[in-house]
Amino acid sequence: MRKLPSVADIVGPWGQTRAMGLIANFKAKRAAKQALAVYEHKHMRWEQDSAIFKKINEAFTLAVQGKDAAESSLVNKAGECVLWHGQATFHEAGKTPGHYVGGSQGVSIPIVGGIRYRVGAMRGTFIPGDEVQVEKDSGEVYITTERLIFNGITNSKEWDFDKWTGAQCDDAEDSYIFHVSNRQKTSGLTFDPGIGREFNRVLAQALQCAESNPAAVLAELKNVAKELVENEPTLEA
Repeated sequence: MRKLPSVADIVGPWGQTRAMGLIANFKAKRAAKQALAVYEHKHMRWEQDSAIFKKINEAFTLAVQGKDAAESSLVNKAGECVLWHGQATFHEAGKTPGHYVGGSQGVSIPIVGGIRYRVGAMRGTFIPGDEVQVEKDSGEVYITTERLIFNGITNSKEWDFDKWTGAQCDDAEDSYIFHVSNRQKTSGLTFDPGIGREFNRVLAQALQCAESNPAAVLAELKNVAKELVENEPTLEA
Protein backbone atom coordinates (compact mmCIF):
# COMPACT_ATOMS: atom_id res chain seq x y z
CA MET A 1 0.00 0.00 0.00
CA ARG A 2 1.26 3.41 -0.94
CA LYS A 3 2.24 5.55 2.02
CA LEU A 4 0.58 8.95 2.18
CA PRO A 5 3.01 11.87 2.45
CA SER A 6 3.29 13.57 5.85
CA VAL A 7 3.33 17.33 6.47
CA ALA A 8 7.09 17.09 6.88
CA ASP A 9 7.40 15.43 3.45
CA ILE A 10 5.34 18.20 1.87
CA VAL A 11 6.93 21.27 3.44
CA GLY A 12 10.45 19.86 3.70
CA PRO A 13 13.13 20.77 6.26
CA TRP A 14 12.90 24.51 5.52
CA GLY A 15 9.13 24.50 5.98
CA GLN A 16 9.45 22.60 9.27
CA THR A 17 11.93 25.14 10.60
CA ARG A 18 9.71 28.03 9.55
CA ALA A 19 6.64 26.45 11.16
CA MET A 20 8.51 25.92 14.41
CA GLY A 21 9.69 29.52 14.28
CA LEU A 22 6.13 30.78 13.84
CA ILE A 23 4.95 28.73 16.83
CA ALA A 24 7.82 29.97 18.97
CA ASN A 25 7.12 33.56 17.92
CA PHE A 26 3.44 33.16 18.78
CA LYS A 27 4.28 31.78 22.23
CA ALA A 28 6.75 34.59 22.86
CA LYS A 29 4.17 37.25 21.93
CA ARG A 30 1.56 35.63 24.18
CA ALA A 31 4.02 35.48 27.10
CA ALA A 32 4.96 39.14 26.53
CA LYS A 33 1.30 40.15 26.49
CA GLN A 34 0.65 38.30 29.76
CA ALA A 35 3.75 39.85 31.36
CA LEU A 36 2.56 43.32 30.30
CA ALA A 37 -0.88 42.73 31.81
CA VAL A 38 0.67 41.60 35.12
CA TYR A 39 3.01 44.61 35.15
CA GLU A 40 0.20 47.09 34.42
CA HIS A 41 -1.94 45.65 37.25
CA LYS A 42 0.93 45.72 39.76
CA HIS A 43 1.92 49.25 38.73
CA MET A 44 -1.68 50.45 39.03
CA ARG A 45 -1.78 49.09 42.59
CA TRP A 46 1.59 50.68 43.31
CA GLU A 47 0.37 54.06 42.07
CA GLN A 48 -2.77 53.75 44.20
CA ASP A 49 -0.79 52.93 47.34
CA SER A 50 1.72 55.71 46.64
CA ALA A 51 -1.14 58.24 46.39
CA ILE A 52 -2.77 56.83 49.55
CA PHE A 53 0.40 57.04 51.61
CA LYS A 54 0.98 60.58 50.38
CA LYS A 55 -2.44 61.51 51.80
CA ILE A 56 -1.70 59.65 55.04
CA ASN A 57 1.62 61.49 55.36
CA GLU A 58 -0.17 64.83 54.90
CA ALA A 59 -2.81 63.84 57.49
CA PHE A 60 -0.24 62.97 60.14
CA THR A 61 1.83 66.05 59.35
CA LEU A 62 -1.27 68.07 60.29
CA ALA A 63 -1.98 65.87 63.30
CA VAL A 64 1.50 66.59 64.68
CA GLN A 65 0.51 70.26 64.53
CA GLY A 66 -2.80 69.51 66.26
CA LYS A 67 -4.86 70.11 63.10
CA ASP A 68 -7.59 68.07 61.37
CA ALA A 69 -6.99 66.66 57.90
CA ALA A 70 -10.72 66.81 57.05
CA GLU A 71 -13.58 69.10 58.00
CA SER A 72 -16.17 67.62 60.34
CA SER A 73 -18.92 68.48 62.81
CA LEU A 74 -17.41 66.16 65.40
CA VAL A 75 -16.70 67.25 68.93
CA ASN A 76 -13.06 66.23 69.21
CA LYS A 77 -11.64 64.93 72.44
CA ALA A 78 -8.63 66.70 73.89
CA GLY A 79 -5.67 66.13 71.57
CA GLU A 80 -7.79 64.20 69.03
CA CYS A 81 -7.38 64.96 65.30
CA VAL A 82 -9.44 63.84 62.30
CA LEU A 83 -7.27 61.90 59.85
CA TRP A 84 -9.74 60.78 57.17
CA HIS A 85 -13.32 61.23 56.00
CA GLY A 86 -15.45 59.15 53.62
CA GLN A 87 -18.89 57.61 53.05
CA ALA A 88 -20.00 54.06 53.79
CA THR A 89 -22.91 51.79 54.69
CA PHE A 90 -23.17 50.70 58.32
CA HIS A 91 -24.10 47.07 59.05
CA GLU A 92 -24.63 45.16 62.28
CA ALA A 93 -25.07 41.54 63.33
CA GLY A 94 -28.67 40.35 63.04
CA LYS A 95 -30.66 37.27 62.11
CA THR A 96 -32.67 36.18 59.10
CA PRO A 97 -36.32 35.26 59.86
CA GLY A 98 -36.79 31.92 61.60
CA HIS A 99 -38.97 29.13 60.21
CA TYR A 100 -40.73 25.93 61.20
CA VAL A 101 -39.60 22.54 59.98
CA GLY A 102 -42.28 19.85 59.85
CA GLY A 103 -45.09 21.62 58.01
CA SER A 104 -47.89 24.10 58.66
CA GLN A 105 -51.65 24.05 58.28
CA GLY A 106 -54.42 26.63 58.14
CA VAL A 107 -57.40 25.83 60.36
CA SER A 108 -60.94 27.23 59.79
CA ILE A 109 -63.04 27.50 62.94
CA PRO A 110 -66.79 28.39 63.20
CA ILE A 111 -67.93 31.52 65.02
CA VAL A 112 -71.39 33.16 65.39
CA GLY A 113 -73.80 33.46 62.48
CA GLY A 114 -72.26 30.64 60.51
CA ILE A 115 -69.21 32.73 59.79
CA ARG A 116 -65.95 30.83 59.77
CA TYR A 117 -62.71 32.43 60.81
CA ARG A 118 -59.39 31.19 59.49
CA VAL A 119 -56.35 31.03 61.75
CA GLY A 120 -52.89 29.68 61.09
CA ALA A 121 -51.80 26.67 63.11
CA MET A 122 -48.12 25.83 62.99
CA ARG A 123 -46.67 22.48 63.86
CA GLY A 124 -43.11 21.29 63.85
CA THR A 125 -39.79 22.59 65.13
CA PHE A 126 -38.87 26.25 65.03
CA ILE A 127 -35.43 26.91 63.49
CA PRO A 128 -33.91 30.31 64.38
CA GLY A 129 -32.59 32.45 61.54
CA ASP A 130 -28.93 32.56 60.56
CA GLU A 131 -26.70 35.26 61.97
CA VAL A 132 -25.79 37.75 59.25
CA GLN A 133 -24.60 41.32 58.91
CA VAL A 134 -27.67 43.47 58.21
CA GLU A 135 -27.36 46.86 56.51
CA LYS A 136 -28.76 49.59 58.76
CA ASP A 137 -27.84 53.01 57.41
CA SER A 138 -25.60 55.04 55.10
CA GLY A 139 -23.59 58.03 56.21
CA GLU A 140 -20.27 59.70 57.00
CA VAL A 141 -17.18 57.90 58.28
CA TYR A 142 -14.31 59.51 60.18
CA ILE A 143 -11.01 58.08 61.32
CA THR A 144 -9.38 60.05 64.08
CA THR A 145 -6.25 59.50 66.14
CA GLU A 146 -8.40 57.81 68.80
CA ARG A 147 -11.47 56.23 67.22
CA LEU A 148 -13.48 55.24 64.16
CA ILE A 149 -16.83 57.00 63.83
CA PHE A 150 -19.96 56.49 61.71
CA ASN A 151 -22.67 59.16 61.56
CA GLY A 152 -25.82 58.22 59.64
CA ILE A 153 -29.41 59.41 59.48
CA THR A 154 -30.74 56.90 62.01
CA ASN A 155 -27.57 55.31 63.38
CA SER A 156 -24.39 56.60 64.95
CA LYS A 157 -21.59 54.32 66.06
CA GLU A 158 -18.04 54.68 67.23
CA TRP A 159 -15.30 52.15 67.79
CA ASP A 160 -12.69 53.30 70.31
CA PHE A 161 -9.17 52.15 69.54
CA ASP A 162 -8.40 51.53 73.21
CA LYS A 163 -11.16 48.85 73.19
CA TRP A 164 -10.23 47.46 69.76
CA THR A 165 -9.77 43.67 69.60
CA GLY A 166 -9.64 43.06 65.86
CA ALA A 167 -11.15 43.50 62.39
CA GLN A 168 -11.94 41.51 59.26
CA CYS A 169 -12.36 42.50 55.63
CA ASP A 170 -13.23 40.77 52.37
CA ASP A 171 -10.71 40.11 49.59
CA ALA A 172 -11.68 43.31 47.76
CA GLU A 173 -11.13 45.38 50.95
CA ASP A 174 -14.60 46.89 50.55
CA SER A 175 -16.52 45.35 53.47
CA TYR A 176 -15.32 45.34 57.11
CA ILE A 177 -16.39 43.87 60.44
CA PHE A 178 -14.97 45.36 63.65
CA HIS A 179 -14.59 43.81 67.09
CA VAL A 180 -14.44 45.88 70.27
CA SER A 181 -14.43 44.69 73.87
CA ASN A 182 -17.33 46.91 75.01
CA ARG A 183 -19.88 45.60 72.49
CA GLN A 184 -21.38 42.13 72.11
CA LYS A 185 -22.69 42.54 68.58
CA THR A 186 -20.18 42.75 65.77
CA SER A 187 -20.71 45.60 63.33
CA GLY A 188 -18.91 47.20 60.44
CA LEU A 189 -18.85 49.26 57.28
CA THR A 190 -19.05 48.66 53.54
CA PHE A 191 -17.46 51.08 51.08
CA ASP A 192 -17.81 51.66 47.36
CA PRO A 193 -15.15 49.83 45.30
CA GLY A 194 -11.72 51.43 45.64
CA ILE A 195 -12.50 53.50 48.75
CA GLY A 196 -12.09 50.59 51.14
CA ARG A 197 -8.44 50.09 50.17
CA GLU A 198 -7.63 53.66 51.22
CA PHE A 199 -9.70 53.31 54.39
CA ASN A 200 -7.84 50.14 55.32
CA ARG A 201 -4.42 51.78 55.12
CA VAL A 202 -5.43 54.91 57.00
CA LEU A 203 -7.06 52.74 59.69
CA ALA A 204 -3.85 50.74 60.14
CA GLN A 205 -1.83 53.89 60.77
CA ALA A 206 -4.50 55.30 63.10
CA LEU A 207 -4.38 52.13 65.20
CA GLN A 208 -0.61 52.44 65.36
CA CYS A 209 -1.00 56.09 66.39
CA ALA A 210 -3.32 55.08 69.24
CA GLU A 211 -0.51 52.96 70.64
CA SER A 212 2.14 55.69 70.21
CA ASN A 213 1.62 59.23 68.85
CA PRO A 214 1.31 61.08 65.51
CA ALA A 215 5.02 61.98 65.44
CA ALA A 216 6.05 58.32 65.74
CA VAL A 217 3.73 57.33 62.89
CA LEU A 218 5.03 60.19 60.74
CA ALA A 219 8.59 58.95 61.24
CA GLU A 220 7.56 55.43 60.23
CA LEU A 221 5.79 56.76 57.13
CA LYS A 222 9.15 58.04 55.86
CA ASN A 223 10.37 54.44 55.78
CA VAL A 224 7.18 53.37 53.99
CA ALA A 225 7.68 56.08 51.35
CA LYS A 226 11.26 54.92 50.79
CA GLU A 227 10.18 51.28 50.45
CA LEU A 228 7.47 52.24 47.95
CA VAL A 229 10.00 53.98 45.72
CA GLU A 230 12.40 51.04 45.94
CA ASN A 231 9.66 48.51 45.16
CA GLU A 232 8.11 50.19 42.11
CA PRO A 233 7.13 47.34 39.76
CA THR A 234 9.18 46.94 36.58
CA LEU A 235 8.33 45.20 33.34
CA GLU A 236 10.27 41.97 33.13
CA ALA A 237 12.10 41.44 29.84
